[in-house]
Amino acid sequence: MLVDLNLVDAKVMHEGEIVEVGISIDEGRIIKIGKIPSLPKASQTMDLQGKLALPGLIDMHVHLRDLGLAYKEDFKTGTFAAIAGGFTTVFDMPNTKPPTTSTVRLLEKIERAKGQIAANVGFYAAFPEKLKEIANMAKWAFAFKVYLPNSITELDVRDDEVLRGAFRRVDAEDRFVIVHAEDALRIEELRRRYGRRPDIEAYLKVYDSTVEGKAVKRIVSIAEGVGARAHIAHVTTREALRTLSEAKEKLPITCEATPHHLLLTENDLRKVGGFALTRPPLRPVEDVRELWRALGEGLIDVIASDHAPHTLAEKLGEDVWKIEPGIPNLETTLPLMLTKVREGYLSLWRLVEVLAKKPASILKLKRKGDLARGFDADITVVDLKSKFLIDSSAFWSKAKYSPFDGAEVSGRVAKVLIAGELAFDDGEAVAKPGSARVLTPN
Repeated sequence: MLVDLNLVDAKVMHEGEIVEVGISIDEGRIIKIGKIPSLPKASQTMDLQGKLALPGLIDMHVHLRDLGLAYKEDFKTGTFAAIAGGFTTVFDMPNTKPPTTSTVRLLEKIERAKGQIAANVGFYAAFPEKLKEIANMAKWAFAFKVYLPNSITELDVRDDEVLRGAFRRVDAEDRFVIVHAEDALRIEELRRRYGRRPDIEAYLKVYDSTVEGKAVKRIVSIAEGVGARAHIAHVTTREALRTLSEAKEKLPITCEATPHHLLLTENDLRKVGGFALTRPPLRPVEDVRELWRALGEGLIDVIASDHAPHTLAEKLGEDVWKIEPGIPNLETTLPLMLTKVREGYLSLWRLVEVLAKKPASILKLKRKGDLARGFDADITVVDLKSKFLIDSSAFWSKAKYSPFDGAEVSGRVAKVLIAGELAFDDGEAVAKPGSARVLTPN
């Protein structure tokens, strides 16, 4: 038997240990992992020189923008940023311009993406004006996102009964709801009290921990009443984690944390300013410690980048209310987290779980999230010994800023393969726009 490609002198994670193997790939899938002498003959051989091969990373929270926001990011630049950061599959959020609130708009995004993407892309939708349309949108949407503080749908998501109806419709299609959990009424109350001030301290007060805490409790109550799956985006507070810990005992509810909420605190926001401004905001060190505890214990299911690119002009200014919140993270997430692995904050095995295995499980992705026979040959190769300084001016993303600028990190993306084809190689993108796939559910 002659296969397409053999990867030799590779290291992989196996039952918590790093072992030396070869990987045989044919027609875009892994057909064997074993000692090099046991591999079938191949048309091509790629020597990984002892570097670590991980399952292709999956980012389930990305804003690729495009359409009316293409000046911030587009499908081409966003997915090239993804492969540069080691992500072979990403999932795009629906708060675009126009928002993804109908089948027509969802299909428009899919068609626009097809000729541009260098990483696999799946799409989320927002609730449509008429809930019965969810059944049709679910043919292409992996999940439905609800923004509680500033809804992008015509539905009144402040009404619990309306939200229950939407959850039921989504659950009936075997999809789940992703929640941006901030309580709109609490924000309005705090905005009236502090919103006239343009400073960061006012921003932190308006989006304090009670805003997230109230919203998470509300969603848990609604999901429990309906029996539907829910996923809480970018969890940041001790209060929310306590609620989720109790809810997970009886509900199919999952959650994610971002690198910036794990690695930065509100003091960094005070020092860095607009480049570190995001929603939810950075939190006190006590919350950050609790996030790490929850990550280590498995309460947090996923690390997601929440890649949210803006222009430099949109991130600068003295008035905090005029600065766009969001951090571009596709190219920094993996090296930042590998650095924490090196420092002993979490195991490499746990990192693979939260960046590949669990996202694949939550999204019900067949043949992704693992290095195993029969799985897609989506592979992220990293050089654990390589150290470098984060330099946002060299990002593939259009967003040339980062609160992590200048940080020394360990673990460089050496190569990325998607369906067995080399997409990124030692700092150079070799994939062609349109070479990757738009994923659909089922």
